[in-house]
Amino acid sequence: MSNFEIGLWSFPVLLAMIFLRIPIGLAMFIVGIGGNYLITGSTAMMFGQLKHLTYSTFSSYSLSIVPLFLLMGQFATLGGMSTALFKAAEAWLGHRKGGVAMAAIGACAGFGAICGSSLATAATMGQVALPELRRYGYSPALATGTLAAGGTLGILIPPSVVLVIYAILTEQNIAKLFIAAFIPGILAAIGYMIAISIYVRIYPNSGGVRERQPYRERFAALIEVWPVMLVFLAVVGGIYTGVFTPTEAAAVGAAGTFLIALANGGMTGKSFRESVLATANSTAMIFLIVFGAAVYNGFLALSQVPQLSAEYVAGMGISPWMVMALVLVLYLVFGCVMDSLSMILLTVPIFFPIMMALDFGLPAEDFALWFGILVLIVVEVGLITPPVGMNLFVINSMAKDIPISQTFRGVLPFVITDLVRVVILTAFPPITLFLVWAFH
Repeated sequence: MSNFEIGLWSFPVLLAMIFLRIPIGLAMFIVGIGGNYLITGSTAMMFGQLKHLTYSTFSSYSLSIVPLFLLMGQFATLGGMSTALFKAAEAWLGHRKGGVAMAAIGACAGFGAICGSSLATAATMGQVALPELRRYGYSPALATGTLAAGGTLGILIPPSVVLVIYAILTEQNIAKLFIAAFIPGILAAIGYMIAISIYVRIYPNSGGVRERQPYRERFAALIEVWPVMLVFLAVVGGIYTGVFTPTEAAAVGAAGTFLIALANGGMTGKSFRESVLATANSTAMIFLIVFGAAVYNGFLALSQVPQLSAEYVAGMGISPWMVMALVLVLYLVFGCVMDSLSMILLTVPIFFPIMMALDFGLPAEDFALWFGILVLIVVEVGLITPPVGMNLFVINSMAKDIPISQTFRGVLPFVITDLVRVVILTAFPPITLFLVWAFH
């Protein structure tokens, strides 16, 4: 069996292990180690590469951004920022038809700007917004579907942990990826609000209306979100203007949210310990997957699967747009059975060289940024599609009296808007790249 064939056979073996519920980081590690041994036939060489890979993976300065962004999200929750965001959005939008659900989307977008995790955004905003949605008579499907979809804004609106991992894998500029994600993130929030507006008109009994708030109270609620704006400007503004590197900005954001939580009385010795431990647990899980992917991708490079696949696809003469469509469809399918981070780590080292070998009429760096945002969006769709839509289960765990089937049904309008957005951003790359070109 050739090295290439060994590489190809690794995919069904890996998928079988995942379906057997072996943690994906461990599964990629086992398959990578086994494949490496089959190719080299030397345990000494295999363990030598493993020693080098361990150091090179975890000594990466860029990876330190991950725990810092996760810690910033933990401190932001303690600082009451999620509640302030929802109350401000509710004050301005609550009186409209479907307005409380739209407010939840707006609050998710705001919280996503200071939290790089989709699951954390869904869990935090679910605690804040779900009781209000119930209070105003929103149907179980719409209430849970809205919060599950809104949570996906956590990885799309910068800063984003998944974008950081993509940048490391493809050796792209993290700051430029954050800039490129901004317009698609705003379009996602607007698309979700439009979906809610249409839904409550088709099903009039699915959502209630909150009484209109006086402008004095609206502006008072708006003033309460100044800590969020301050942290966002410090972190994202600092990155865009070049004052901070992304890692420095993450440290500044974590320190800022800590001080805000301390000032608001949410930071105690116990809550601080819980935040640090929760961050450590999430970081350990992410780093295990990163390391497993590094071992597996090292084996794939040895088997030459990515290189030979790229040459094969480029030589077939198929339209690059057909290849792009096929890759995006594969991401949508993978999203039904795999979490977002694992999907990125497993597929990008294979798909990225193939896509870079094709001609889309864009400079290499611009294409890498555009492709990264498209991948992020379709990965985001996977978070709200059954059977393994993680956000759906996070929200459903908070509303145990609501059948999961209702949440699946409620999220469908948001999936449709996601697919429409993917088509638009694929057809018109300048929408994604506009701010990158403007800032550089």
